[in-house]
Amino acid sequence: MAWCELGKKRIYMNFTRVLTRTPFRHVAGSTFASNFAAQSVYASERCIPDFSNHPSWRVASFGNETKECGMRCFHASTHVWARISDEPVGLKTSKKEKYVRRDSRKAAYVPRKVPATKSNPDKTIEIFDGMTLVELAKRSGKSVSSLQDILTNVGEKVESEFEPLSMDIAEVVAMEVGVNVKRLHSAEGAEILPRSAVVTVMGHVDHGKTSLLDALRQTSVAAREAGGITQHLGAFVVVMPSGASITFLDTPGHAAFSAMRARGAAVTDIVVLVVAADDGVMPQTLEAMSHAKAANVPIVVAINKCDKPGANPERVKLQLASEGLLLEEMGGDVQVVEVSATEKIGLDSLEEALLLQADMMDLKARIDGPAQAYVVEARLDKGRGPLVTTIVKAGTLVCGQHVVVGAQWGRIRAIKDMTGRLTQRATPAMPVEIEGLRGLPMAGDDVIVVHSEERARMLSSGRQRKNEENRLRSKMLQDKPTTSDDSNEVPQRVEMPVIVKADVQGTVQAVTDALRTLNSSQVSVNVVHVGVGPISQSDVDLAQACGACIVGFNVKSPPTALSQEATRANIKIILHRVIYHLLEDIGNLIIEKAPGTSETHVAGQAEVLNIFEIKGSKSKGPGVKIAGCRVIDGSVTRSATMRLMRSGEVVFEGLCTSLKREKQDVDTVKKGSECGLVISDWYDFQIGDVIQCLEQVIRKPKFIKSESGAVRIEC
Repeated sequence: MAWCELGKKRIYMNFTRVLTRTPFRHVAGSTFASNFAAQSVYASERCIPDFSNHPSWRVASFGNETKECGMRCFHASTHVWARISDEPVGLKTSKKEKYVRRDSRKAAYVPRKVPATKSNPDKTIEIFDGMTLVELAKRSGKSVSSLQDILTNVGEKVESEFEPLSMDIAEVVAMEVGVNVKRLHSAEGAEILPRSAVVTVMGHVDHGKTSLLDALRQTSVAAREAGGITQHLGAFVVVMPSGASITFLDTPGHAAFSAMRARGAAVTDIVVLVVAADDGVMPQTLEAMSHAKAANVPIVVAINKCDKPGANPERVKLQLASEGLLLEEMGGDVQVVEVSATEKIGLDSLEEALLLQADMMDLKARIDGPAQAYVVEARLDKGRGPLVTTIVKAGTLVCGQHVVVGAQWGRIRAIKDMTGRLTQRATPAMPVEIEGLRGLPMAGDDVIVVHSEERARMLSSGRQRKNEENRLRSKMLQDKPTTSDDSNEVPQRVEMPVIVKADVQGTVQAVTDALRTLNSSQVSVNVVHVGVGPISQSDVDLAQACGACIVGFNVKSPPTALSQEATRANIKIILHRVIYHLLEDIGNLIIEKAPGTSETHVAGQAEVLNIFEIKGSKSKGPGVKIAGCRVIDGSVTRSATMRLMRSGEVVFEGLCTSLKREKQDVDTVKKGSECGLVISDWYDFQIGDVIQCLEQVIRKPKFIKSESGAVRIEC
C-alpha cells in the first residue's frame, strides 16, 4: 500500500491499485510521476519512514522485467504500522515510552467462581463410598468441571475425575449443586449376624397400646402418662419369657402426633396394630395402617380389651377386612391375636406371633464398620446438654466417634442403654441415648459417623445451609398472595406469633405441626421460635419484642419472678401436659384474636299500613313522605339501613333518617308497636310494603373438634 501527499493541505492518496495495474513506463513521464517524486523528497525531509524495503511492499512491473519499485512512500499512521510490523519505524520515541518496563510478575491463581446452581429440592440421588466424580456428575445432572470447581472451593484435591470419593465428600458436592442424597452402605466384607426385631405399637388413642407394653414388660408406664395418653415416642427392650429380646417403640395415638407415628413406621420391622374390641376401627387405626403400608412393613393385629362386656372381636376383623387388611383367617397373611392387657390374656400368643414373623423375615445386620442409626427422640438436659435417643440400624456406634446428626454434629461423650447404664458401644436394634452433640437434632434424623471433626463441621454447615434455603423457600410459598374470586368483603388476616417450648424435640415438632393446622383465612399462627427445655428469660424477651404468646408443653412452670415479668408485659403463657387441652386453649385464643366476618342480618320487619306526606316550604325545606308501619318481627332502629321489599323483591335500600312513635323521636321500636319512619331519597311507598331493618353482625370463627381428636378453625 502506498500513500502520497498532494498540495499544501496534505491530502493523502492511496494509489496501490494504480501501481499494480499500470506499467511504470506509463507513469514515469506523466505529471503525476514528477509530482510524486517531488513529494517523496518532501517526505524524506520530514523524517517520514521509507517502506520500500518492507516485505509487504508490492512489486511493480517495468516492461518485460520485474523490479522493485523505487518510489518512497509512507503510512498515514506510524503507530498502526508499528503494531502491524513489530519493527522499528525510525521515528523518535518519547522519553516516557523509552523507559517503560513491562511487569513480568505472574498474578496469583484465583479459582474460577462456581456459578450459582439452581436448587432442585425434589431430586434425590443415591451416593455410596468410592463413587467417582464422573458418576456423581451423571447422577446429579451437572458437568464434571463444575463439580471439580466445587471440590476446589471446599478445599478437597482430586487428581483425576475417576478417583474414588468418600461418601461425606460426595454429599457435600451434592448439597452444593442443590440435590438431596440417599446414602447406600455396602455390606461387602463385613460380618452379618442375626439381630433383634424392632416392633412399633400403633393404633387409635386410648385403645391400650401402652398398657399392652406394660403387660409385656411388667411395668406401669400408662399410669404415669399425663391424661392417660402417650405423648412421646418411647423405645424399650423387652425380654420375652422365651428369652428372646424385642425392641418396642410406643407411638402416641392422638391425631396431633401423626409425624411421630410415621417416624415409628419408618424405622421398624414389624407393626403391632392395636384395636380395641369394644371400639372398633377408628381414624388413627386407618392412619397407622397407611403408614405401615407406605413403609412396606408387615402388620400383626392385636385386638385388645377382649375382656370387656361390649367386646366384639369378630366385628373388628370384618372392619379390618373391609379396609383391605387380609387376615389369616380369611386367606391372607396378617396374623390376628386377641389379647387383654389388663387381665394379661393372650400375651404368649402375641409373643409367638411376633417371633414367627421375625423368623420369616430373617432379620440380619452388619456388625462391623461405622454405624447407621436413627433418631427416635431428642431432648435438652440442663446438666448434660442435648441428649438423643437413637436406634442403631447397622454397624456399631462407639463412644468417642465424631457424628453428624441431621444438621448438628459432635463427638460422642457417653452412651447409655435404656436402663440408664453406661456402655461403650451400641449394636444393631439396640436403643441407646447418646450425649455430646453441639445442638439438638430433629426427631427422625439419621446418625452418620465421620472420620474427623473437620469433616463433621463441613457436613453440618452444608446441611444447615440447605435447611435454611428450604425454610426460606417454604416461607416464600406460604407468604405468596392468593387471589380470590369472591367479591364479598374479606377481613384482613391477623398474625398470631407463638413461641413453643416442650420437653423433647419430637413433642416440639408435634405441637408445632398441630398449631399450624389451626391456620384459617382470618388468623395465621406464626411459630416464631421453638425450643426444648423450660421457659427462660430469653423467651420472655422475644415474646415481648414480637408480641407473641408462649406455649409450654410438658415443661415446668417458670419461676415466680419470670411469671410476674411476663404478666407486667402482657405476655400470655399457656402451660399444659395434655395435647387436646393445649389445642383447645390455643383455639379459643385464635377465636378471640380473629376479626370475624361482617354479615348482614335482618334485625326486624315492619309492614306499611299508611302513607303520610308533609309538603315542603322555603322555611321548612323539601317535603317528605312518611311510612306509617307496624313492627311485625324483631325491632326497628333509627339510623339503620332499611330494605324495602315489594312482592318479595328488593326495591330499595337506604338509611332511616327519622323514626317517631306518637310524634316523639325514638331510637328503637319493638315488635307489636306502630311507628312512622322516613327513608332517605325514597318517596314511593305503597301500602303492603315490608321494610326490613338491617344490622351488621361480626361472626367469629368456630373451634371444631372431630371424633378422631383432630381440631380445626372454621370461619
